[in-house]
Amino acid sequence: MKAHIVRIGNSQGLRLPKLVLEQTGLSGEVELEVDGNCLIIRSPKRTREGWSEAFQTMRANGDDALVDGDAASATAWDEAEWRW
Repeated sequence: MKAHIVRIGNSQGLRLPKLVLEQTGLSGEVELEVDGNCLIIRSPKRTREGWSEAFQTMRANGDDALVDGDAASATAWDEAEWRW
């Protein structure tokens, strides 16, 4: 399928046929990516998509330990001086 780039004010745009929009399910906001001389249009990724699965994998692999280890534990000042 071919389409034409059209002038829209001071910009240019691409009109997507209704059939293409129906087949892809695209609507509203989209993400654009340039790969060489190709333009990729896709639905935007949801914020934090896949984080839950990644955290579960980290836990299963034991990769969820604190980076600073014991350094995050309370100091003598924390124990003696700090008041909530």
